[in-house]
Amino acid sequence: MVDQLSPLGPVWRPGSHGNFVEGTGVVLSETQPGSIVHATAWPGEEKNLMAAIRTVAGLTLPDGAGGGILTEEKAAFGIAPGKFLVVDQAEGLFAMLSAAITSEMGTVTDLSHGRTAIRVAGPKAEWVLAKFFAIDFSLTAFPVGAGRSTVHHDIFAQIQRTGASQFDLYVFRSFARAFWNALCHASEEVGYEVR
Repeated sequence: MVDQLSPLGPVWRPGSHGNFVEGTGVVLSETQPGSIVHATAWPGEEKNLMAAIRTVAGLTLPDGAGGGILTEEKAAFGIAPGKFLVVDQAEGLFAMLSAAITSEMGTVTDLSHGRTAIRVAGPKAEWVLAKFFAIDFSLTAFPVGAGRSTVHHDIFAQIQRTGASQFDLYVFRSFARAFWNALCHASEEVGYEVR
């Protein structure tokens, strides 16, 4: 269920849609985390910034872009060298990270009101997402916790695999409705549910 502030409100159609001959291929939903934060380390400060994320969020990030980690309530992943997306179901993460990450270490940007979080889950999640992005979505190439930054036409997306057959996508709020419509259309072939 989306709230009235969601950009998806006008196109939100809960229920089953598309071709269900072989069952439900994907489940689409909006997750609405309380905090979405982008943290960037200055050159040479990557380890210190990762330590600050570990201290504040309790998440130990692996080295390298694309590596990530998640718990029930929090997630973080590298989106580029020295750049991380950190997500918390609770509000307040931006303030806590801002206090822990000094200006000599890097920057912190609150994206909570500028991004929409969309979850794509189910046995056909990889197949549907491969229609949009030139990424290998197989579990071996894109393991649980890992993240990627990419685009579909002009729609920038940050994607984290949050389960064996589940992905969380973060898109600009202003493009969320257009991306959602395209995602629903791409899912019709395999049958999808909106929850």
